[in-house]
Amino acid sequence: MKAIILAAGYGTRFNRDLQNDNSGDFKHLHGIPKPLLPVGDQPLISHWMTTINKIKSIDAVYVITNDVYYAKFEDWAKEFQLVTVLSDGTTSNEKRLGAVACLQLVITQFNINDHILVLGGDTLFYEDFSLSDILAKFAELQNINCESSLVLSYPCKDEETTKFGILEINEKLQVTGFKEKPSSTETTSRNACPCFYIYSKNTVPLIAKFLQEKQNSPLEERDAPGNFLLWVYTRKPVFVHHVCGRFDVGNLPSYIACTKYFQKSCGAI
Repeated sequence: MKAIILAAGYGTRFNRDLQNDNSGDFKHLHGIPKPLLPVGDQPLISHWMTTINKIKSIDAVYVITNDVYYAKFEDWAKEFQLVTVLSDGTTSNEKRLGAVACLQLVITQFNINDHILVLGGDTLFYEDFSLSDILAKFAELQNINCESSLVLSYPCKDEETTKFGILEINEKLQVTGFKEKPSSTETTSRNACPCFYIYSKNTVPLIAKFLQEKQNSPLEERDAPGNFLLWVYTRKPVFVHHVCGRFDVGNLPSYIACTKYFQKSCGAI
């Protein structure tokens, strides 16, 4: 299995929050990409590497970033034998490729023909998270049907559905619907979907097909990784593994909440 960490974003909301912050407490964070922000005693992305290094089945980790932050990630990666850093070649948020295109760039560049674990570089999970348990669940699904993929889900409140991609599932925990930021009246589901996907090697080739179909569509339709999930679950079986929650470091308040949590708890990642 290969792990791909998506880290090509420019942190526009987070940087805007830093510029508007008058406390002076966070000025040292200017110019740091979100995955490299300090969380506890190490950068956010290093929490992932601590966990991944314990998993023998993951034999390579690819971090895709942009030209602006490439050197910073290269410097960070020196201590991790499994990590290869790739730039998407962009220099501004307006020129970004989009997450799905970045994913395909890694697959093409390194000729990946394997299961892939796709992670958001600005995401961490609560203490119930266990990567080994999740991979064991994926292995079970593969034994039943090698076409199967696995995604995570965590509960959200009624008023939060408009912030997330929402998964609809059946009694077998198979995805039967996916709604991007719906109102609470559009679906009875409260299963939010974070940026964490394990796609089977039989599903990976469909990423290129998705991008080909969407090549003339607005960037918004092929940017967020959830757009591919929305497209693929009707073509290949996708199942859900439940966790308690996650931190998505999109702005300064969410970063503060994340750092406080990992200072108080050892966490699972």
